[in-house]
Amino acid sequence: MILSCHNLTKAFGEELLFSGCSFHIEDREKAAIIGANGCGKTTLMRMLLGLEDADEGQSTISKDKTFGYLSQHQEDMDGNRSVYEELLTAKADVIQMEETLREMEAKMHTMQDETELKTLMDRYETLSHSFDLANGYAYQSEVLGVLNGLGFLEEDHEKSVSALSGGQKTRLALGKILLTAPDILFLDEPTNHLDMDSIRFLENFLINYKGAVVLISHDRYFLDKIVTKIIEIDNRKATVFSGSYSDYAAKKQQLMESAMHAYLNQQREIKHQEEVIAKLKSFNREKSIKRAESREKALAKVEVLEKPAGDAPQMHFTLTPSRISGNDVLLVSELEKCYDSHRLFTDLSIDIKRGEHVALIGKNGTGKTTILKIINGLVNPEHGMIRLGTNVEIGYYDQEHHVLHMEKTVFDEISDDYPDLTGTQIRNTLAAFLFTGDDVFKKIENLSGGERGRVSLAKLMLSTANFLILDEPTNHLDIASREILEQALNRYEGTVLYVSHDRYFINRTAHRILDLENETLLSYLGNYDYYLEKHDGENARMQPIGGLQAVSSPAPSAPQPAEPETVSENKQNWQAQKEAQAKRRKLENGLKKAEEEIEKLETALSELDATMAKPEIATDIGKLSTYSKEAEEKRARLESLYEEWEDLSGQLEEME
Repeated sequence: MILSCHNLTKAFGEELLFSGCSFHIEDREKAAIIGANGCGKTTLMRMLLGLEDADEGQSTISKDKTFGYLSQHQEDMDGNRSVYEELLTAKADVIQMEETLREMEAKMHTMQDETELKTLMDRYETLSHSFDLANGYAYQSEVLGVLNGLGFLEEDHEKSVSALSGGQKTRLALGKILLTAPDILFLDEPTNHLDMDSIRFLENFLINYKGAVVLISHDRYFLDKIVTKIIEIDNRKATVFSGSYSDYAAKKQQLMESAMHAYLNQQREIKHQEEVIAKLKSFNREKSIKRAESREKALAKVEVLEKPAGDAPQMHFTLTPSRISGNDVLLVSELEKCYDSHRLFTDLSIDIKRGEHVALIGKNGTGKTTILKIINGLVNPEHGMIRLGTNVEIGYYDQEHHVLHMEKTVFDEISDDYPDLTGTQIRNTLAAFLFTGDDVFKKIENLSGGERGRVSLAKLMLSTANFLILDEPTNHLDIASREILEQALNRYEGTVLYVSHDRYFINRTAHRILDLENETLLSYLGNYDYYLEKHDGENARMQPIGGLQAVSSPAPSAPQPAEPETVSENKQNWQAQKEAQAKRRKLENGLKKAEEEIEKLETALSELDATMAKPEIATDIGKLSTYSKEAEEKRARLESLYEEWEDLSGQLEEME
């Protein structure tokens, strides 16, 4: 075991993030901390590192174990160094060994004393062996491999660190941590700012990494590839699940359904027992009252299950086009764009039909966002034709949220664009995107990236567009919000073109993939898994479609007939279910009849008692005897019905 934590608890003021958080990490284990935005994932990671104090509990990293930490913000790099020089600092110990070896070699050529020479040669051999174990003879190739794998071009190597963007600095920091190869890696959102090729490089690196890894990520595809343990923070508690993200998702659903099923069953049983107790007491006979009291004691000892806590509030929305567009939605031909002397792409063609969901993918810097901006008229191309089809109305989601006005409040952002909406309608819309109370009066400039994304999605929902153009719509969204967006897009009857690095999201929502590579587009008719299979394979079937090279997904195979054994087993199960239902109905009908007859007999006995109490009957021995005999018969029958009711009730309880 390389890391353990026990009973970690953290609160900010009166707001409790989590309590009683306990788990451990084994050597070489790959684990992920997941949960909704704001649940405390980064805080927990910092507590494991000793960078944040716990209110209660403790965490321990094994003695003499090294660790590396990638945070979401990088500030500890020398801006005067080049990218390559900064990355070399991760190999400072190896470089120092190399310099010492060169110095030793120089001394060997000049040293005369044989004893001193032998001592030096022994030291040289020992250090040379350590240098070899540290991969010293290939450290420069290792550094270049990480640079290339994380998407740094050759011309970036000599670029000053101070000239890098925030995303590039994060990639550089990630590269340094990977090269230091600590015993345990702590990575907070490591796939942010990485394109798909870089994410795949990181996946392969971590899969083969000899140390342990603890990471935070909303990238479900990445999690499925890497982790074997999930630590979920939900409802202020941490729960550990073994397996990949998909294993976790399936187990989580089963646990939620099982917990709710157990709760509802217990509530039904409690209600049933209370009804039986009331019924037994109503019989007003010593035997029945004793049975009722026995049941009451048993019921008092039952440990009542808490109702399972519902999920945290989630945004909910539906995308509905205002009208149907023509079949031809977008036609782009011979599109070309350059920035100064750098050409992004040339002779691009795109043909999108109504109802298609198309994902545009490619490496960072190839021009994906530029294509979306050109289609929206925000950027002018050097050359090319863009034509929208009949009745096409665009709804645009901008990852940089330039469509939002930073100086406005959330409420004004909606009301100014949709003046026909009442205040109540605006508040209801914003509530669907988790803006309630005074949240609606926050200024856009003061919102987090995820909150700005939710405002942009709210405006998109209100637009009733029939052609959605989305630039990285899942950025800053937690896993639950991404799934809600997926559901909304899959129900959407309009057309969608989007840029995304979220492969899980693409797999769930894309009908076709456009891959921007080497200044041109390749079209793949399928989801991301199909694209990956064909892009990496050698047997892709290619044909020209609308100025694109296209790869078609294979026709679905015909459904296979069910095995006879399966059919027979299903039939037996169905018959058993029908027999059980018939038996249950028989018991319920028997109970109902017994209750009806008990009620009639109790009424009749009350009437007989009243009759026998009359003076003229009480003094008439003949009539009193007749009525007494009738009452005795009814009481005997009633006693029998009480027994029958209890027996039927018990059988029904056993069946349930």
